[in-house]
Amino acid sequence: MKRALSLIAILVSITLTGFAQNQATWIWYPGDFEIWLGNNMQNRRTERGTFLPPFWKLDSHYNLIDFHKDFDLAQPEEVDLFVEGKYNVKIDGKAFSGYPKRITVPAGKHKVSLKVFCQDRVPAIYVRGKNVVSDGSWLVTFEDKEWIDETGKASDQSGTTWLKAGSWNFNDPQQPPSKFKLNTKELSAVNATKKAGSLLLDFGRETFGFIKLKGLTGKGQVTIYYGESREEALATETCETTDHLEIDLTQKRDSIMELTKAFRYVNVQFDGSVSIDSVSMLYEYLPVADRGSFRCSDEQINKIYDVAAYTLHLNTREFFIDGIKRDRWIWSGDAYQSYLMNYYLLFDSPSVTRTLLALRGKDPVTSHINTIMDYTFYWFIGIYDYYQYTGDKTFIQQFYPRMQSLMNYCLSRRNKNGLLEGLAGDWVFIDWADGLSKKGEVSFEQLLFARSLETMALCATIVNDTPNAATYSQLAADVKTKLFTNYWSDSKQALVHSRVDGVPTQNVTRYANMFAIFFNYLDDPKKQAIKQHVLLNPEVPKITTPYMRFYELEALCALGEQSYVTKEIKDYWGGMLNLGATSFWEEYNPAKKGAEHYAMYGREFGKSLCHAWGASPIYLLGKYYLGVKPTAPAYATYSIEPQLGGLQWIDGKVPTPDGDVSVYCSTKEIKVTGAGGIGTLRFKSKIKPVSKQAAIRLVSSGLYEMTVEKGKNYQVNYQL
Repeated sequence: MKRALSLIAILVSITLTGFAQNQATWIWYPGDFEIWLGNNMQNRRTERGTFLPPFWKLDSHYNLIDFHKDFDLAQPEEVDLFVEGKYNVKIDGKAFSGYPKRITVPAGKHKVSLKVFCQDRVPAIYVRGKNVVSDGSWLVTFEDKEWIDETGKASDQSGTTWLKAGSWNFNDPQQPPSKFKLNTKELSAVNATKKAGSLLLDFGRETFGFIKLKGLTGKGQVTIYYGESREEALATETCETTDHLEIDLTQKRDSIMELTKAFRYVNVQFDGSVSIDSVSMLYEYLPVADRGSFRCSDEQINKIYDVAAYTLHLNTREFFIDGIKRDRWIWSGDAYQSYLMNYYLLFDSPSVTRTLLALRGKDPVTSHINTIMDYTFYWFIGIYDYYQYTGDKTFIQQFYPRMQSLMNYCLSRRNKNGLLEGLAGDWVFIDWADGLSKKGEVSFEQLLFARSLETMALCATIVNDTPNAATYSQLAADVKTKLFTNYWSDSKQALVHSRVDGVPTQNVTRYANMFAIFFNYLDDPKKQAIKQHVLLNPEVPKITTPYMRFYELEALCALGEQSYVTKEIKDYWGGMLNLGATSFWEEYNPAKKGAEHYAMYGREFGKSLCHAWGASPIYLLGKYYLGVKPTAPAYATYSIEPQLGGLQWIDGKVPTPDGDVSVYCSTKEIKVTGAGGIGTLRFKSKIKPVSKQAAIRLVSSGLYEMTVEKGKNYQVNYQL
């Protein structure tokens, strides 16, 4: 039984330049498909058969949409129409009767319009002619503010806001957006233990999909217990996810479970006269290929990279989700890290924009994203990074009004000091950490707020909203000034954690301090002070989640401490591998023993053993070891600063919108291949370096650089 619509035929390479000329595709109001799909996906969560919906507001798509485009045809054209919903179609304002499947557009200049109503799906159209085709250049609106007076005359002016249509990769008229499913492929267990009335299967590693019971017959009950660990699958009273079937079959048949589950082990229990020939699974996945890569002289680091890549793939689904077993929701903080990993492994822009749009939803804004203050700010910062890596101005131009309304909500919740603190309905998350205070004006929230305002200033400039660009810039500067005035402690040589009733606390945590480093908010003396007094200080409470280890290690890399970070990656992520991890976890505390590692949230198996934020080595190794990062949007200019971090050699690729940057570095040789844009290779050498392919410039004592052009190969002989 085929559970998923194959995407092989419809998933095509998407670039920032859009679809090929005259390629028809399904189109809709921008952001609506993402919201509709997100609602469907996030309401598939169950816990031991109980439906568990999200606890934040879910918006809906607009159910009545007007589509149009002007064409200038040299000759008449036959055009086929495919529509999701009820519709009328007009040429130059004159409607056809009924629901035509084909129309003729006369030669000359004409406006083709469709108005579509659909409640249960997103109103969408597919228009296919020789030149008249539906694509992202069509204009759409959800409210037509035209009117006709008593004489029948149409209004001379319009208040309608038209946007460019949304689209993805639905290029087959028989496969509309409403039929979207991820791909599946059948896999078998690597080991099966069969006993009377039970089957225990091991699929070899963490995986995700539908369990398939083959040759099912008889009468009785079948219960399936899923486990990310063997212990969980055998814990029939406390495992997190189950399936239950009542069977009454006289002839053998196959049965596929209705909902996907995450598991490595599956415990199938059955009674009565039920018999099962075998059990397999349909592995569900988004078919997106790796473009980035990394290899080095340390095999454990290579294994960590591979498992991190697999972890990210498992959590790259309709959207970037947090973890495949438990929530399977779109959490903004988790997704933000996935965006960054994506830029160094997949470079799949549609996955980023789908996730951003599903998270944002519609106006009016009634709460923070996911109800979490910091998660709202990660949403803004995610747009800042998206533009830097992709250069996609269209996304910002389309959704700037939603950015504004969300920022207005944040600004409305400032206190008398112009700062933010948790109000009724706000969840100040920061991190899972015992005893972490969320009271008062937390420095970490102000820092994220400042970066979000900088994002708004950037976006306002892109859409030519000059007055607000100046306003957002000034607000960002004010918040940054208050951050260092109110929270910097000369005695602690760090930003303190919070202020309560206007008085700074003496508590120092790592969060604001490490973000301030890679946001480049600090001068060099303050950076060095934080490195010694916070990041390398064992007295400051340690971080135990991969979520915040991500940022802690990024800050250390930004300070040039790659050798230290290499050891930390090996100890922390290598520690999970040593315990048998096949994907990286939501939380890892080396002090725990045995099955203690599986517990969280007061539940024996509450922890996710496949969590997106566990895959951060992808980003760290690409950005801070291979050393590739954009210095202008879309890699128009970029830097390459390879760092071995104590390794003997590193070798890999970093994807960009226009090709991949390849980097090899050892203690004596550097090889690079440029992508689109102009790159700058920068490195240190004890001797005068030599290259036959380009001139090398001396920057300062022992520091050199050279220009890297698109598609050209360079080799440098040097001495580290």
